[in-house]
Amino acid sequence: MAVYTHLPAEALAGLIAEYDVGALVSAKGIAEGVSNSNWVVETSGGDGTGARFILTMYERRIDLEDLPFFLDLLDHLSAAGAPVPRTIHDRSGKSFRSIHGKAVALIEFLPGVSIDHPTPGQAHAVGAALAQMHRAALDFPQSRANALDLVTNLSTLAACGEAALAAIDPALAGCIARSEAIAAAWPEDLPQSVIHSDLFPDNVLMLGDRVSGMIDFYFACTDAMAYDLAVTHAAWSFERGGSKYRPDIGSALIQGYESVRPLEAAERAALTLLAQGACLRFVASRTEDWFETPTDAHVTRKDPMDFARRWDFYAKQGHRVFA
Repeated sequence: MAVYTHLPAEALAGLIAEYDVGALVSAKGIAEGVSNSNWVVETSGGDGTGARFILTMYERRIDLEDLPFFLDLLDHLSAAGAPVPRTIHDRSGKSFRSIHGKAVALIEFLPGVSIDHPTPGQAHAVGAALAQMHRAALDFPQSRANALDLVTNLSTLAACGEAALAAIDPALAGCIARSEAIAAAWPEDLPQSVIHSDLFPDNVLMLGDRVSGMIDFYFACTDAMAYDLAVTHAAWSFERGGSKYRPDIGSALIQGYESVRPLEAAERAALTLLAQGACLRFVASRTEDWFETPTDAHVTRKDPMDFARRWDFYAKQGHRVFA
């Protein structure tokens, strides 16, 4: 989440009037993230008692043709009981609208806070919620290809070039060759569902040890469920900066997942490689953002070396991480 575009109060009020949620009371921009503009919106509520929502304006990396997939997925998962916010449809039944030439959607606001330093109990709950989401999405009738697959990530790094990578940090220069080795060994026949593919701690809301919401599904796609688990493992199981692994968190996350959906043998065997592929994905996207994020955007660039260090850890430790 981030804020790239300024919307005047009059424009926001007119937009909110298209929904049966009451009148606009306030709107506050959210600075985290790198892809879309987001606001916490407060309204008078349909019954006048007040209500809160998330307003998202789609800025980058999202094809508008994919919006029905993302928004219908939220409704499907929410209806299935997964802790996912539903889409608020406007008075005509549309799940998104256009303002200032950009698509926007109003999303249910869920209570909870994002956790910077999770406990094993919280990690267990996140793993279980991820598995619950995977199972709930198995009968979702739509599909979407992974727009950030290995080929795309490798192409992103190659387009930057070794010199540009080394300008960020000399250790990044070797990532292109390492990526090619991962792509050559990538498994293609693991069980699939719709996956979140970006379940970082700031995309999970918690009330104590309970997951109250999983949010920001705008990288969701049809892919291997074990890959999604590997992405989440890489995102949750390290201290900030990626230099220290937390085995209690990593183990609790896997155990939580398997308490709902046990892994197949092939999935467990592939986890080390999948985790390295997950790290590659974020090294590539963060490197691209490093060069493309506008200097005047209200967002902090994220260091690709954070995930390069995690990548090194998985490569060195091998299957011992998931034993």
